[in-house]
Amino acid sequence: MTTGHPLAGVYAAAVTPLRERHDSSLDLESVPVLMRFLASRGCHGIVLFGTTGEGPSFSPSEREALMRAASEARQIMPDLRLLAGTGTPSLSETIDLTKLAFDLGCDGVLVLPPYYFRNAADNGLFAWFSELIRKAVPSNGYLLGYHFPSVAGIGFSIELLARLKDAFPVQFAGIKDSSHDPDLASTLGEKFGSDFVALTGTDSYLQLAMQNKAAGCITAAANIISPNLREVWDLIQAGKDASEAQARVTKQRDILDKYPPVPATLKALLHRIHGLPRWSVRPPLESISTEFEENVVQEFEGLKV
Repeated sequence: MTTGHPLAGVYAAAVTPLRERHDSSLDLESVPVLMRFLASRGCHGIVLFGTTGEGPSFSPSEREALMRAASEARQIMPDLRLLAGTGTPSLSETIDLTKLAFDLGCDGVLVLPPYYFRNAADNGLFAWFSELIRKAVPSNGYLLGYHFPSVAGIGFSIELLARLKDAFPVQFAGIKDSSHDPDLASTLGEKFGSDFVALTGTDSYLQLAMQNKAAGCITAAANIISPNLREVWDLIQAGKDASEAQARVTKQRDILDKYPPVPATLKALLHRIHGLPRWSVRPPLESISTEFEENVVQEFEGLKV
């Protein structure tokens, strides 16, 4: 069994719907379409403006527009949880975005450490997150740190996590772990137990992470493969063997890893396999080539996703 925390579950790091490739403006009319699709395929919730959602590419006003659209859409699907990526290198901007997310009814926020400051020490990071939590996170609100050092250039040490959890036992709920490090999954379970919300960002580690007291996952691939991720989650919750379902997930993740950039590949698959609009990506990302698109579609259809 995993933690019974309100944030436990399977989350899609949702793609961001964008219009024509030469415009790349937000397609707000498609937000309810994407949310209904993900809710219908077993997602407990979605995360806006993560890495897959191209978060750093959007201005504060664009983030506000999308959060408002998602908040309105959730009125007809209230069981779907909504998290928002609000981390930027600017503490004041992160405070403003985090306040806004909670004001709009988000269940929690996902926050990168201030990624421009790659040499920041734990004391500085503790002060940064402490001010953010005190000024922007309600007493019953949840903040997840976003641990993705290979991309952000900075992450969370175990010591920093322990300090934040001790100082803010409710508000600092835990982390999304995108380190792709199986040893860290084990360490988090040993150090913090089920009181700490660890959500893996690596689909192929979901079973391993949950066996080490993780609460579930937030992944890019969940945009496409959430039924199998949910099956892994449900089986482990029921105390059953999830190895077969995990093997299917791992095969699907392995396919996606061959076709970067992931946001563009996911948008192509959502259009070609599931009939969602053909959304673009925002520069500097580029759409995948026609050859890549045909290959990835064939591989996924061969697995009957």
